[in-house]
Amino acid sequence: MITPKKKAFILLVASILLSLSGVAAFLWIFGKGFNIYWLILSPVIIALYQFPAVYVFRLYRRRLAGTKKAEDRPADARDGDPGRP
Repeated sequence: MITPKKKAFILLVASILLSLSGVAAFLWIFGKGFNIYWLILSPVIIALYQFPAVYVFRLYRRRLAGTKKAEDRPADARDGDPGRP
């Protein structure tokens, strides 16, 4: 059974792989003709390639925070009261 923490860990691994692939794509595309213009623009270009990794890492942090909140709640709060909305 896949627990919420394992699902969060999968997102962490995916964000690391996306980050490394973004840097590799930058080097593959711009590495051959690298000059002063690419040196000046490289932080912006690398940041664009890192957007998917940042998004997945953000999902990981949210999911991890959600599992920690669920673990911190007392058992009676998890059951829920039918009279409560």
